[in-house]
Amino acid sequence: MPKAKKLPSGSWYIQVSTGKKEKGKYKYESRAFPSKEEAEFWAAEYNLHKTNISKSLTNLTLEEAMTRYIESKDCVLSPSTIAGYKKLKKNCLQGLMKIKLNKITQEMIQKEINAMAKDHASKYVSNAHGLLNSVFKEYYPDFTLKTALPQKQPYSANIPATNEIELIIKAVKDTSIELPVLLALWQGMRMSEIRGIKWDSIKGDMLHIKTAIVDAENKAVEKGTKTVASNRKIKLPNYLLDLIKKQPKNNEFIVTLSGQAIYKRFTRLCEKEGLPHYRFHDLRHTNASVMLALKIPDKYAMERGGWATNNTLKTVYQHTMSDERKIVDDKVNTYFESLLSYKLSHDVSNV
Repeated sequence: MPKAKKLPSGSWYIQVSTGKKEKGKYKYESRAFPSKEEAEFWAAEYNLHKTNISKSLTNLTLEEAMTRYIESKDCVLSPSTIAGYKKLKKNCLQGLMKIKLNKITQEMIQKEINAMAKDHASKYVSNAHGLLNSVFKEYYPDFTLKTALPQKQPYSANIPATNEIELIIKAVKDTSIELPVLLALWQGMRMSEIRGIKWDSIKGDMLHIKTAIVDAENKAVEKGTKTVASNRKIKLPNYLLDLIKKQPKNNEFIVTLSGQAIYKRFTRLCEKEGLPHYRFHDLRHTNASVMLALKIPDKYAMERGGWATNNTLKTVYQHTMSDERKIVDDKVNTYFESLLSYKLSHDVSNV
């Protein structure tokens, strides 16, 4: 039971733990009262109420707690994140869903994660565990998860070589997806950002990327950009400006095709040209890799692509392009071959 302390002002100060943790440390609630008795009575009442609330929450099944958690975040998280949570709840950790939180053990969680890791990507497993961890932190903070997760698999994007980029540009010319493909490839925009461009987003030759369209539970939903850094302005070249002006003005949005429609048409065009399979998002990766090949400073690359730090830019998006890599390999090989040639000629001259 916490004890009240007398302040220089004559009031009595008392502090109680809320039972919730933030960054590994418990959070506290504090009050000041005219007397020691009032302060300690309030603390006793608070702890009793907290205990009753805590017991009732830990008696929730995982399914009930997860549903409650998702509903509580409905207005603060993006529609796509909420939709992703609902899918994880429906498809993952099914062996735990009907068990009360206070009956779930670390061993039971580890077994579920082990089973998932056999036929799911590490990122998917990590996402499911992340949701589980958030639910426990909210409704059973005294239980700390210490699960061993599968090793993170580095993402390897499929980046087209320069001649393949030329083929893509040629293939989409004068088609319904020329604008979205070039906005991704040339300007490094996400699919959601492309679909979110409105006519009033363009002032002169500047495009203000400030809204996005995402699909959540089979509905197109307008939202803000993915991050604060993603809200940005980029200069449009004349070719793209002319393409935009040709779009029909029958909607507040410039690109009215669905994400699925754009992706499927892009895939068919790549197949027709005999190109490898590319995700539409690989075009954004390609843009980042082109900036790397052109030696664009990180500061400007981050501003153009909407990355807050260069960590994501460097570790996720920038890749070596195959033709540029060949040039580098040839330079290195030529250097060492020249040394080898020098050594051989030197050895012969000494015979």
